[in-house]
Amino acid sequence: MNNEILGSSVFLNYIIMPSLICLSRICDVTLGTMRIISVSKGMKSLATGLAFFEIMIWLFAIGQIMQNLTNFANYVAYATGFAIGNYVGICLEEKLSLGILMLRIITKKSAEDLIAFLKTAGYGITSMNADGAYGPVDIIFTIIKRREFNNVVKIIKKFNPNAVYTIEEVKFANKPPFPLVQSDIKYDFRSLVHTLMGLNRRTFDKANFFQRGSHSKGKIVKDVVIEKNF
Repeated sequence: MNNEILGSSVFLNYIIMPSLICLSRICDVTLGTMRIISVSKGMKSLATGLAFFEIMIWLFAIGQIMQNLTNFANYVAYATGFAIGNYVGICLEEKLSLGILMLRIITKKSAEDLIAFLKTAGYGITSMNADGAYGPVDIIFTIIKRREFNNVVKIIKKFNPNAVYTIEEVKFANKPPFPLVQSDIKYDFRSLVHTLMGLNRRTFDKANFFQRGSHSKGKIVKDVVIEKNF
């Protein structure tokens, strides 16, 4: 009988409780990471809600630590949960793709085809001519939702593979990000290409390559941009 009681006590103190503490720390640190990112992006309501649940979970974890100060397993679980929570929080933020980006594209090659395609695809574009270290260049500015970044980069690489692009976090934009066209409307890709005014043969061939590549991989081209898993 005594052995059973001792065994259950050891199991509770060295397995169950450390596991709960570790899990609690993973949850609250994940929320904390998301909260910090939300604050940096100016998402006040989201940051406030995350802060509430973060501190509630943390109080549970630290409360268990304070009640069992002699249990070293709790300390290990606490530190382990903290480390894993940071990693999970960053991965989760990447998956959610929160926020808005400003994308700056610099290309030595003429960017007319790229600009025309991006505009027809619904992306707001500001372009200008400039002088680079090795001659004239085209500079394109566009503000996009972060989850659209991979789509735009794929388009850039198809039209101007040697283009240089940089990204910056945008805390606030007074106009809604694109696509400017309603995303629930599905477009046939060939019809989209035909709408390009003054489209030359080279641009059309590249657009057809886009279409063939997407179908060859079993993906569907819809809305006004290429699907993320192109």
